[in-house]
Amino acid sequence: MKDNKNLLILILTIGVFGIMNTEMGIIGILPLIAQEFHVSVPTAGLLVSGFALVVAIAGPTMPLLFSKVNRKTVMVLALTIFTASNIFSMFAPNFTLLLLARIIPAAFHPIYVSMALTVAGTSVERSESARAVAKVFIGVSAGMVLGVPVTSFIATEFSFAMSMLFFAVVNGIMLLATLLFVPSMPVTEVLSYGKQVSVLKKPLMLVAIILVILLNGALFGFYSYLSDFLENVTYLSTRMISFVLLIYGLTNILGNIIAGRVLTTNANKTIFIIPFALITTYVLLFLTGTLSGVTVLLITILGIIAGIIANINQYVIAEAGPEAPDFSNGLFLTAANLGTTFGPIICGIFISQFGTIYSLFGAIIFAILSIFVIILRNKIATTA
Repeated sequence: MKDNKNLLILILTIGVFGIMNTEMGIIGILPLIAQEFHVSVPTAGLLVSGFALVVAIAGPTMPLLFSKVNRKTVMVLALTIFTASNIFSMFAPNFTLLLLARIIPAAFHPIYVSMALTVAGTSVERSESARAVAKVFIGVSAGMVLGVPVTSFIATEFSFAMSMLFFAVVNGIMLLATLLFVPSMPVTEVLSYGKQVSVLKKPLMLVAIILVILLNGALFGFYSYLSDFLENVTYLSTRMISFVLLIYGLTNILGNIIAGRVLTTNANKTIFIIPFALITTYVLLFLTGTLSGVTVLLITILGIIAGIIANINQYVIAEAGPEAPDFSNGLFLTAANLGTTFGPIICGIFISQFGTIYSLFGAIIFAILSIFVIILRNKIATTA
């Protein structure tokens, strides 16, 4: 039984990697896509922003609509659509059809990811739930961070079509593994749509959503401009920047492993401490950003913090709405995407007004606000 659960979590982890890789991996090849389809780079960027916008909209709605469907059926459907869309993208004759091939699977992204987090958390004892979810988050981190350099390498060395084939192969293998090794998982406790949506009436849930937006805004507000920071503040070479981004990705995965342990043993203390750790790291980066050795060390620490934050974000929302896990995880994805949207906008304003290094100021503001929200969350939790 334990081996079956481990296999299930492994399939979910790699499946989430395939889904997230399809979303984020394309970031590294936007200039190539612009050249391939004769559009500007900002236009090519619609493949990223359009995908994220659809995910934010579909976050709470699609998991809600599919909450009564057999979990295995949901997994197969989502992976089939992702595999087919990536194969179509290989042969897309124009940019419009390529964009369409991105938007359609984006609507099914929250279904698979939210379901994967729910299944991982409920397939083990409650005391081990955070650790199981953290394992699935390794797939999220790998898809978001490692997927970019891998996809960029394939597209640069071979072609855009081959990078799309890479997406399709990963999703296709997971589709086959799901069909062969994942048992039927009918929903045993059918919740009404009204009962699921009612979690939005809980003050703890509303505070949790705000917290996720702020923490993700603090994280991605700086990470979105990390390459620019390393180039224009630390003055690293292009090759060295790629190496630092790889380190960030690997330490992000390490952060997920650590999160599985600390959230299992002392969740509230971890949640309270993490914004202070983030602020301290950002302040040190502002003061020492021109020193390459120190900066690489701080980015390594930041990667670990980022992995822990990803798990905290899911944890606080899942804890606020345990009676509707699929819908709650959908809310988590929406809140996370909103933070990923707002953070870079605010930090981008600081860059426009003052310079690249001041992106850290915007990120610090988000982190400081998150501390006040955490205090509010703790008060609500103790009085509930």
